[in-house]
Amino acid sequence: MVHLREIEGTEIALGNQGALFGNAMTWWDHDTGSVWSQPTGEAILGPRTGAKLELLPSTLTTWGAFSQSHPETLALDAPGGPQRFLLDDMVVVVDLSGNTAAYPIPSLKQFGVINARVGEVPVAVVWASEQWSVFGRAFGETVVTLALKDGVLEDPESGTTWDAVRGLGIEGPLAGEPLAHIAAFTSFPSDVDTFYPNATFWTR
Repeated sequence: MVHLREIEGTEIALGNQGALFGNAMTWWDHDTGSVWSQPTGEAILGPRTGAKLELLPSTLTTWGAFSQSHPETLALDAPGGPQRFLLDDMVVVVDLSGNTAAYPIPSLKQFGVINARVGEVPVAVVWASEQWSVFGRAFGETVVTLALKDGVLEDPESGTTWDAVRGLGIEGPLAGEPLAHIAAFTSFPSDVDTFYPNATFWTR
């Protein structure tokens, strides 16, 4: 998860608080000592209780896949620890205005694209090049339906093809136009139940 560490225009510094809340990491901010829940980005103890950090778009991928799409990227080279989880055991979670939906990674790998709505927002959850992304599907009054074919996204409504990783129009009427990146994150299903008890789990 990636959060904007800014509250009402003030940049804050966060550190690992050391305790768990709901079996998940907590942070503390250096200026007030408030304690924050990592899965929700919300302060749960201290002067900032109730404040919430903005969740930013991100993805979980391999270095090989990411560096192919972003060859100029620099990354921290640190020794890895033991593998403690499998990506196929996780879900991609989209939380929009209190409406939360979870999409199992194995389903994403199987179908490539899941067109859905989270609340009133039409989204596409995409698996391509060993990574997932979540895009908005609305252009004004037009809602497109995305499908993955030969490594690119296409929609019959506009006749546009899209880069499946960057979400940028390649060919067609909307070439050069970007699909909106929707903030989302990976989680274990049990943690979704803990922090987002009203979430719906996608099935087919």
